Amino acid sequence: MDTLTHGVLGACLGELLGGRQLGRKALLAGAIAQNLPDADVVCALWLDPAANVLAHRGLTHSFFFAVLITPLLAYGLTQWRYSVAPFSFWLKFLGAQIFVHDLMDGFNAYGTGWFEPFSHLRVSFHTLFVSDPLFFIPLVLGTGYLLLAGNQQPRRNWYAGLALGASGLYLAGCVWVKERVYKDVAAAISKQELVQDNYLITPTPFNSLLWFITTKHDSGSWVGYRSVWDRHPDIHFEFFPRNDSLLQPLTRTKEIENLRRFSQGYYTVEQSGDTLVWNDLRFGQMMGWQHPRTGFVFHYYLAPEIDNTVVLQRGRFAGWDETTLHNLISRIRGR
Repeated sequence: MDTLTHGVLGACLGELLGGRQLGRKALLAGAIAQNLPDADVVCALWLDPAANVLAHRGLTHSFFFAVLITPLLAYGLTQWRYSVAPFSFWLKFLGAQIFVHDLMDGFNAYGTGWFEPFSHLRVSFHTLFVSDPLFFIPLVLGTGYLLLAGNQQPRRNWYAGLALGASGLYLAGCVWVKERVYKDVAAAISKQELVQDNYLITPTPFNSLLWFITTKHDSGSWVGYRSVWDRHPDIHFEFFPRNDSLLQPLTRTKEIENLRRFSQGYYTVEQSGDTLVWNDLRFGQMMGWQHPRTGFVFHYYLAPEIDNTVVLQRGRFAGWDETTLHNLISRIRGR
């Protein structure tokens, strides 16, 4: 999830956990505590981009880190001369915020290292887009009310709980929608005799109604889209070859190893002019519902060595305009 969503989520949760002890400061404390695991962004200062995308949402998002860091931070806050709460309060407050952060990141496509350093398994439920307005808006409204309202504790708790409940209900709805779409996708893949064991579906930008589908195979991947409102059972798939042979001239084996591990096998390599590009298919295409052969959101330049610092963000909304949004809404409405 993005930083702002974590912030308002942490603020509402902070009100429930600490409003009585901290007053309105619970909102700020919650927003900060909720974003603590994302301190791993500082790794970009010394890691190369391929290692950095793997480090993000790694150790600092693990349950081991949460168990280790929570009592240390709680103890440090009790030693702060301005602290107004005991160790037990901070242990509960910080522990809940960090756990919720790690849990929610597991619902996105990026992959979260819950079990680091004991296992490199990345958890990705592919249920929520990283910034989903319908999940975000109730939390923003709740936080806004809490900032403006008086300190009457029962009413503040009610509004904080309402905001969290509304977002939680939406998340539950996303799980239900994905399960429904998943059955349609499984049937279409079986009917068309594509790879049946290795595929995933993930939401397209800002919604949970249109889903991006990609398969995984040694020779390449089939990609397509399915809306919850599609009327025809068949799904149109486009094939993208993996092209592992293009990697043979490269000598940066550690870089390739990190990208393979991060992509979890859902990748292709392509030659675009004089540039060799690595695509991680899990993040979808830039405008695939509009142009089926368009490029992928996550594209990493292997050769020549071009700046890959903002590898995830430079392709997410490249070329978007009013027509793109109109086509997205039209595709959501189904075929």
